[in-house]
Amino acid sequence: MELIDALHALRAVSPLEIGAVAFGVLYLVLAIRQNILCWPAGLIGSLLSVALLFEARLYGESVLNLFYAAMSVYGWQQWRAGRDAEDGEPPVRTWPAAAHAAAIGGTLAVSAALGWAMSYTPAQFPYVDAWVTVASLVTTYMVAKKILENWVYWFVIDGLSAYLSFARGLPLYAALNVLYLVMIIIGFYRWHRDWRAQPALAV
Repeated sequence: MELIDALHALRAVSPLEIGAVAFGVLYLVLAIRQNILCWPAGLIGSLLSVALLFEARLYGESVLNLFYAAMSVYGWQQWRAGRDAEDGEPPVRTWPAAAHAAAIGGTLAVSAALGWAMSYTPAQFPYVDAWVTVASLVTTYMVAKKILENWVYWFVIDGLSAYLSFARGLPLYAALNVLYLVMIIIGFYRWHRDWRAQPALAV
């Protein structure tokens, strides 16, 4: 009976959700490998996710994916500029503790205000949705700048995103975020290895 229910659930998955998940996985695989083609994949996946999440009334994450789309263009430009420089590929960097404190403090403050505003809309889980939205903005910027600690931020963000997606009846999207958690560990390991192999760099 459980198998039949699972098959029915899979049939209910929309082509839009399948496309968003496929390009989301492709983006992360390429990002782990520091392949610049991650940004076109991310752009397509983000645009598909905008419509999917809006239908699920996760408005914050829907708007967030519009930002992801814009950041895909920015990330492409940043990595392309690094590739065209004399040193070749842009290096992996780290942030000092003060930068992380500012990022975390600012994220909490802005997401609290956004969550309060979203609580007056039909949005589901407004404060959690708001935090995921704001934290993802900061973390996507970190990816574009190749900041190593972005993987730690993403681990927390995608854990909460998995919960939100499952709660809103998006099983494939929730499974994508669970897969992300595994891939994030791999991404951190690979970026950390490359960072240790580089000469010391200022932020």
